[in-house]
Amino acid sequence: MDTSSSSPLQPPEPKKLKMSSTSDDDNDDTIPDSTCPSSIPPTEKKFRFKRRKIAIFLAYCGVGYQGMQRNPGAKTIEGDLEQALSVSGAISEADRGKPPRYDWARSARTDKGVSAVGQVVSGRFYIDPLGFVDRLNSNLSPQIRIFGFKRATASFNAKKFCDRRRYVYLIPVFALDPTSHPDRETVLASLGSENELAKCLECSDRGRKVVGLMGRRNSETRSPENGGNDVPDSEALMESRVSCGNGVSTVSLSEPLMESGFSSNNPNSVSVAENTVESVISSNDSVEPEEGALVCSDDKTAVPQSELTLEDKVSEDSGFCVSHSDIAEGPKTSTEKEKQEPDLVRCSNGEDTTEKVKAFCYDGKERERFNRILKHYEGTHNFHNFTTRTKAEDPSAQRFIVSFVANLVVNVEGIDFIKCEVVGQSFMLHQIRKMVGLAVAIMRNCAPESLLDTALQKDIRINVPTAPEVGLYLEECLFTSYNQKWKDSHEALNMEAYAAEAEEFKMKEIYPHIASTERKEGVVALWLHSLNHRNYPDLRFNGANETCTNRETTHVEQVI
Repeated sequence: MDTSSSSPLQPPEPKKLKMSSTSDDDNDDTIPDSTCPSSIPPTEKKFRFKRRKIAIFLAYCGVGYQGMQRNPGAKTIEGDLEQALSVSGAISEADRGKPPRYDWARSARTDKGVSAVGQVVSGRFYIDPLGFVDRLNSNLSPQIRIFGFKRATASFNAKKFCDRRRYVYLIPVFALDPTSHPDRETVLASLGSENELAKCLECSDRGRKVVGLMGRRNSETRSPENGGNDVPDSEALMESRVSCGNGVSTVSLSEPLMESGFSSNNPNSVSVAENTVESVISSNDSVEPEEGALVCSDDKTAVPQSELTLEDKVSEDSGFCVSHSDIAEGPKTSTEKEKQEPDLVRCSNGEDTTEKVKAFCYDGKERERFNRILKHYEGTHNFHNFTTRTKAEDPSAQRFIVSFVANLVVNVEGIDFIKCEVVGQSFMLHQIRKMVGLAVAIMRNCAPESLLDTALQKDIRINVPTAPEVGLYLEECLFTSYNQKWKDSHEALNMEAYAAEAEEFKMKEIYPHIASTERKEGVVALWLHSLNHRNYPDLRFNGANETCTNRETTHVEQVI
């Protein structure tokens, strides 16, 4: 007999329980402390960190970065920030490179070179132990600064919950002066008129050579060590640029040479210190020059006009305007010039300023006009002409601008900038820079003011100038609706607690960068040379009997 059939049945083995489990809840997602040993006595509880949904407030200087958003193969703010979060233990190594795993979101996607002082990002991070902000800053470059963080709701998203964004564009005051940094065609067109413009020698003018600037003297010879190129002496290597900040020109010889791309291989060209003729003098100089002398703005010395020959004067082909009557009749006295040029003014200290043109000043009528131009952008419009790769029928082309004003003038490292503040729900690629670009073109009389209303029409396609990116930065992200809804349970998301730190970062990193870039590279000054009808024929469009809808045909003749 089979004894096994009569034996009682054995109970099944109990099901083994899982050692750990995960949860989607914000407070239950934990990670063990890396310092704890792998083998823990049964009586000792394993310590765990929790992930929290937070909003991080930060600032950065955009120089050297290809924008905010992560871009494989490019240096971006998000790339460096994710690296710091990973090293600081805020995200696990397994989640690195996978933003959806930690609910990453940004309030604004700034473009290449654009800075920010009020950027906000959100996500679920391990913020314990204490010192989370200090750990992040220690793993970031000085260009990026973390101000702090605030707890947010589990559903918070920095992009979706951001109601409005405030941007600031710093534009130099001289950019609004029609006589400052003129293009070649404008200079040539002014010949023979009462208000002849001077060729801007501070800028390379898109690579055009300027006769007499940085050229060798007649006595110089070519150097075989330098491949036969001209070898200017130490005096020729002194600063010979012309400052056009107020639309007028002065020759400076005492500062080190600025890299402006000027060169000359003409053996007959001479040093600008000997032959440069000024048609106007900077309004900053209050020293009265001798009659028939050229005034140098830095050392206040004068070059007698009698030492210059007719051949030494800059020709018309260079774009530097010399009055034909001055060449034919010789130098005029201060009294004679004041009679012929009614626009000449006196300095505020009472001293005479011969050959001085009234400086452009941003106040009163000019401020009112510029703000009137910017006000055209306010409201809901179709901004398809103010971005790239967006069609007029695309719903994303519809944007709402709350306000656009430019009332404040700030001085940074000796350069006056107009602070243009624009507040809107959201902005497209290059939208703010194009809005500023067209407004500046209108202020410089390169386009009629009516062109603004035309550019905002859905059925019109025109080419709008794009201002340089260096002067643009994100001022603040606003979460008005979120703060109102969760005011009883969560701290308000704003920059009030970090206002002092943000101002310090702005004055230390962003403003000096904008001013030094303009001083060394002349980014805005060079851009102004392109604001002409040759590069932007659509600036002539008046909407009456011309059409801009077909980009393959040009409705105006290009200036040769």
